[in-house]
Order: sequence, then C-alpha cells, then structure tokens
Amino acid sequence: MKVLLILGHQKSGSFCHAIANTARETLLSAGHEVVFHDLYAEKFNPILPHEEIPKEAKIDPVVERHCDELRAADGYVIVHPNWWAMPPAVLKGWIDRVFRQGVAYQFGPTGVEQLLAGRRAVVLTTSNTPRDDELRLYGDPLENLWKNCIFGLCGVKNFHRRNFEPIILSTPGQRAAWLREVQNIIQDHFA
Repeated sequence: MKVLLILGHQKSGSFCHAIANTARETLLSAGHEVVFHDLYAEKFNPILPHEEIPKEAKIDPVVERHCDELRAADGYVIVHPNWWAMPPAVLKGWIDRVFRQGVAYQFGPTGVEQLLAGRRAVVLTTSNTPRDDELRLYGDPLENLWKNCIFGLCGVKNFHRRNFEPIILSTPGQRAAWLREVQNIIQDHFA
C-alpha cells in the first residue's frame, strides 16, 4: 500500500513530529511505501494564486507533484496541531492547492464526483485544551472539517481521527503511551 504522510508543524522535535515519525516507522515496518512531506521543513507555499484555481490551469511543479502523490496514494495520514479549531495555515494552503478539482473531486452532471473513493485516512492532531472543555465549548470542528468537508467530499469513507490532549500538561509517560497508541491506530487502519 502507498501512504501519503503529511506533517504540518513548525517546530522540529515537537510531539507532532514524534507522531509523524512513529506513523512512518510503523507503516514502513508493515511493508508499506510511504511518501512523506514535512510542509514547514520543505517551505511549502500555501498561497493559492487565482490563476491556479481553474481545473485545467497550469500549476506549480511542486504542487503538481503533490497532486500526483495524492492521486497515487491508497491512504493518507495527516498530522498537525489544532490552532483555533483549524490546521495551521501551511496545511490549509496545502489542502487548497492539492485537494483540487480534477484531482480529489470534480463536478459532473449528477453533482460532485469523488475521485478518492476507496481510500483510507487517519488524521492525528494535538491540542492544549482538555477534551471535555473542547467538546463543551466548541464541539469538534476538526473532526467535521477532515471527515466530512475534505475526505468525505472526496469519497474517503474509511476515516479515523485521534486528538491527543492536553499536550501542554502531558507527562513523558503519557506521551510514550500516546505514541504506542499511534502505532496501534496505524496498524489497525493500514493492515
């Protein structure tokens, strides 16, 4: 299986990096091919120019490579922190530029055609807000964004998301247990 792994966290050595590294090692040890992008380290340009919006537009070669990788993947693992109930801007820009019409979805005579149907996705996020407070105050906007607005629209029904929190109050023991959980999640969803 070919898995596209995307990391959207600015600080090398962060817990998001540890999650991404654990996911990558688990996928590789299971014999999967992994295409990995650390968007900050690669300095991915998140700005979507107007000229790039039309389906048949000529797009930046880096973005075109990411689009090809999205199409070719059997599954996706996305890792990022929760910032104001959203992914960081670099990851949102990656979505804008890569999950584009003609790559992830398109409009046909009967409505939206889902071009990523049959694939699977795991989204692993971190936050500092305790889970009960987050749900009570805000619901779970990231779950809706990834499950319904992005992957659901594109046809990915085999979806799992796990948020690890509160990072700021976590102990080394909790983080080690969370990384073991990441291994289990990846093994379960990419068997």
